[in-house]
Amino acid sequence: MTDRPTTAEIRDARAGLAGIARQTPVQRSETLSRLAGRPTYLKAENLQRTGSFKVRGAVTKLSSLDQAERAVGVIAASAGNHGQAVAWAASEVGVRSTVFMPVNAAFAKIDATRDYGADVVLAGELLDDSLVAARARAEETGAVIVHPFDDPVVVAGQGTLGLELADQLPEIGTIVIPVGGGGLASGVALALGEARPAVKLVGVQADRCAPYAGGIVFGPTIADGIAVKQPGALTRPILDERLDDVVTVSDEDIAEAIVLLLERAKLVVEGAGAAGVAALLAGKVPGDGPVCVILSGGNIDASLLTEVTRYALTRGGRHLVVRTRVADRPGQLGQLLTRLAAEGVNVLEVTHEREGMDLPMGDTGIGLILLTRGEDHCRELLAAMTDWGYPVGRVT
Repeated sequence: MTDRPTTAEIRDARAGLAGIARQTPVQRSETLSRLAGRPTYLKAENLQRTGSFKVRGAVTKLSSLDQAERAVGVIAASAGNHGQAVAWAASEVGVRSTVFMPVNAAFAKIDATRDYGADVVLAGELLDDSLVAARARAEETGAVIVHPFDDPVVVAGQGTLGLELADQLPEIGTIVIPVGGGGLASGVALALGEARPAVKLVGVQADRCAPYAGGIVFGPTIADGIAVKQPGALTRPILDERLDDVVTVSDEDIAEAIVLLLERAKLVVEGAGAAGVAALLAGKVPGDGPVCVILSGGNIDASLLTEVTRYALTRGGRHLVVRTRVADRPGQLGQLLTRLAAEGVNVLEVTHEREGMDLPMGDTGIGLILLTRGEDHCRELLAAMTDWGYPVGRVT
């Protein structure tokens, strides 16, 4: 295979994946089409085997190994999705796999990688650190490195997603792709270079880790799947040539996109997978014609999903967090809660505070988390509580 895969090699990879990788669905989202002001489609790669597009490249790479290479096993470094894909692909063909992961990788991804059959080694704070440790182990053992993005065979496998899109959406004008190391984006770009050369390709990075977009080289982000210090030596030139634009999005916008996809599209998507939707809703994707967003993965830790949901609901005015006070006498809190119930409010949480320099003698501080109908309802409730005589402050 050449330094960068050809379209013919990507087609061969697609043939090799038949009956193994799923052809994931593309669905039009009426909600997103309305919010974005243009026809919007979602490529649900979060429904792929092992929960992300990574299985395409992993299976293609494992299939290319000869018997001697399979006998010594494979080694990978991953924040989660690539590791799960390599572990699953290796187990399917009876090859031993070892996956190096950052020490702060999501527990769900670590457990899943082990469950798929890999020996997991936690090494370093970042994916780049795990890659260094993985290379050192490979030199010691002779095992084959399955790189997450800087490998032409892996890129060919990821490019099969582009061929699918060319068949599924012949009328599409723009495709939005999350960019970390660049394996998916470069594979899709190469696949569409011949099949759909007029399609615009927009890459998305988290603004807390956006080296390709000229931003921060590394910072913690909920989009851990694209938190890579630099695109690869193979992928960077392809991205430079083929991407029409690269934009960044905030973790806050990604969180809202995750919740919107959960509520309106009934799709569980991780931070990296939701980055494209976040960019679209933030008005950062150029053009006004049909657009397809690649939901690259759905492997989000349940605890993070809970945190993200609470944050997004609060930011969107669906959760109202307030502090007030009532007289420290029987029935006073019940009176407040009865009034709130009459306004159609569900009280999610109540806390008492009886100490504090700003708390008058004889009063009890009250913290409330209220489930509301939206921002207008929040403003109405704050005004009502003030009218009722309760000093109220919104916690943001």
